[in-house]
Amino acid sequence: MDLRKLKKLIDLVEESGIAELELTEDGEKVRISRNFTANAATQQYSNYAPPQHYTTGAPAAAAPAAADAPVVEEGHAVNSPMVGTFYRSASPDSKPFVEVGDTVAVGDTLCIIEAMKLLNEIESDKAGVVKKILLDNGLAVEYGEPLFIIA
Repeated sequence: MDLRKLKKLIDLVEESGIAELELTEDGEKVRISRNFTANAATQQYSNYAPPQHYTTGAPAAAAPAAADAPVVEEGHAVNSPMVGTFYRSASPDSKPFVEVGDTVAVGDTLCIIEAMKLLNEIESDKAGVVKKILLDNGLAVEYGEPLFIIA
């Protein structure tokens, strides 16, 4: 395959945000894949501050109790590298890639995110035990949204 064509394909993969591209032409097969990590995905928004909730003129007694505060999970969050649809298994009738309590290694497939009719395998970027699965099968997922907690 022509190097200029190969370079254009690599640029296309980089610009489009797809995880993998496979092309067969005249008996030659080329596969280009990107390695997404949660760190690389979140570095772009490292200066982002979550929205603050402010109250004006309300007495201190009306403030919500500490027990109503959201529970923050301890462990490493595996975040979505793209917008798409979250799937826990390769097909509706197959078993999920991981369950809570499973031990995973770096590179193990955790789920699939479908984006623009492409199925992108999301791999673990940390070894450990799956502590929590944060989404249900078939739900829409946003870029940077936490998918799993690994301890």
